[in-house]
Amino acid sequence: MFSKILIANRGEIAVRIARTAKKMGVQTVAVCSEVDVNALHTRVCDQSVMIDGASPSESYLNGQRIVEAALSTGAKAIHPGYGFLSENAEFAELCEAKGIKFIGPSSSVIRAMGLKSSAKTIVEKAGVPLLPGYHGEAQGDEVLIAEASRIGFPLLIKAIAGGGGKGMRVVDRVDDFMTALAGARREAKNSFNNDHVLLERYIKAPRHIEVQVFADQQGNYVHLFERDCSLQRRYQKVIEEAPAPAIDVDIQNNLGETAIAVAKAAGYEGAGTVEFIMDENQCFYFMEMNTRLQVEHPVTEMITGEDLVEWQLRVASGEMLPKEQKDLKVKGHAIEARVYAENPVRDFLPASGRIQYLKERIGADPDVRIDSGVQVGDDVGVYYDPMVSKIICWAETREVALNKLNAALADYKLAGIQTNTNFLRALLSVPDFIEAEQYPENLNTGLIARHMNNSVQQEMISANAVALYMANELRGMFGDPLTSGPSSDPHSPWRHVDGWRLNREASRIFRFSCVDQTHHVVLTMGLGHMQFVFDDIGYELNSVSYSSDEIQVRVSGILSEGVVCESASAVTIFCDGLTTVISRSQFNLDVDEESGNLLIAPLPGCVRQLLVKVGESVKKEQALVIVEAMKMEHTILSPKSGIVTEIFYSEGDQVLEGVELLALEEDQT
Repeated sequence: MFSKILIANRGEIAVRIARTAKKMGVQTVAVCSEVDVNALHTRVCDQSVMIDGASPSESYLNGQRIVEAALSTGAKAIHPGYGFLSENAEFAELCEAKGIKFIGPSSSVIRAMGLKSSAKTIVEKAGVPLLPGYHGEAQGDEVLIAEASRIGFPLLIKAIAGGGGKGMRVVDRVDDFMTALAGARREAKNSFNNDHVLLERYIKAPRHIEVQVFADQQGNYVHLFERDCSLQRRYQKVIEEAPAPAIDVDIQNNLGETAIAVAKAAGYEGAGTVEFIMDENQCFYFMEMNTRLQVEHPVTEMITGEDLVEWQLRVASGEMLPKEQKDLKVKGHAIEARVYAENPVRDFLPASGRIQYLKERIGADPDVRIDSGVQVGDDVGVYYDPMVSKIICWAETREVALNKLNAALADYKLAGIQTNTNFLRALLSVPDFIEAEQYPENLNTGLIARHMNNSVQQEMISANAVALYMANELRGMFGDPLTSGPSSDPHSPWRHVDGWRLNREASRIFRFSCVDQTHHVVLTMGLGHMQFVFDDIGYELNSVSYSSDEIQVRVSGILSEGVVCESASAVTIFCDGLTTVISRSQFNLDVDEESGNLLIAPLPGCVRQLLVKVGESVKKEQALVIVEAMKMEHTILSPKSGIVTEIFYSEGDQVLEGVELLALEEDQT
């Protein structure tokens, strides 16, 4: 076994690898960028080496510097985690050349299976079923459009390198093909430095099923059963579970055997994931093989009782697989939810900021696991993937596992940046997902689009959250508004600070905005009672009490408690299992209110492409600018028709949220 390894990654996966290594008595070395010097993963490792720069290319993608760090610290192996260099054949080759063990397959296998086109060629020879498509080397426009016409529409354009939904476009008709191809190539080039694509028939409502495989250096292979990853948004997995609901036992066995056949055809070593597309008839087709550990590997660990990182270290050090296929069994059901720094109400735009408050449900239930890579005080920026943590729950049945996950999400409190926890809880209530074991035909990659888009936009603040907000504001001004005041004398007229007036009741107006709507709430304060009107409904604020970090309110007889966290620009309220972010004054993210002409950046990022020029006429909802944030492209649309009069940034410039991107005047003609 290795005495010391270097972890060439960051965030929750680096923390997770370090903890298994520590359990095994293996020392760890962290690497970090200049903005990650105090990040959690640097603290859980035994040593930390800073790699220059903040951007991925300067730091976590700088293979030469990472290998130098391994050599200088005496690390005998490098664990790449997932993302960054985990599927980089050149990096694995560099490790091999320097005598450092790359914890994963060989560089030749990564090169062959990491490109989806060559992977399809390899598995096709092994008799693995494939969707109709094109995965040839010729990449000219004429070749691709001819192949697209042969395959038929709808079809999927997919980058041959990388993953995570980047460089993918669905095309419904031939007239849209070239525009979609240009977008897929550009995103693939930016993400993977490779703009080659493949084409395949698009199944409109497939299930995404993947199988965990493992192989050692002695030629032994096993699979650790399947996972269902059908709940996706923009091809990004959101919730994963194992085993996959309602799949026939014979098909489950066939999936496992086919995945092993893929691994054998590749000459694989270590942990890998074979991904399949499954249609409504439970016919499955090879999609790709990820030559690394997956984000969702914890659900497999929880149904098998195995530590896959420990398996990786043992196999990489030359040991045989810890178990044979006959010894591996499925127990119970596990579900994982990914917590992202993003704003679902604003089309899931990535969010950034400093974490001011973090409370996780740890220790209450041994079957609730949280893999986190952040802590209070950490900055979540625009350079890296927006996932901050994962919540994984296990139970004997799927129904109980779902209930545990819902409760764990309700208990998860993170303030300072917007997260998707409300969206995740809403997703867990969708009948098509809850009833997947009874009606599996409704569980597919289109589920989120079918059920969630409208409900996300309608997310509103509750009366209880409003009461907590007002109670927090009043505490800042008066202390406890219903009971105690500055004086300790019970007979003092200053004992009560409840707003009593000689001839009339006092009132206070609270103005704030939530989900782009402005609210004006009038709170009336009398002797021993308070009332407020919210959304034209009157409520009694019967009682308010405070503890160290919680506020308890009784609204019209119903008791509710929560946490209120303040920052310079927003107030985060945790109430009734939901997170509400409000600002004390409303601002418009699309058009500058004062001039009406300046268009404002809705998110921080890099200006990837300007789609208009000064003097050009544009229509409402026309694409103006493409901003790249956290490795994904976001197209900024015009909120109105007009003429572009000024452009304030150039392609390649970094912009902050709220800055003026360009000016647009109404076309008088």
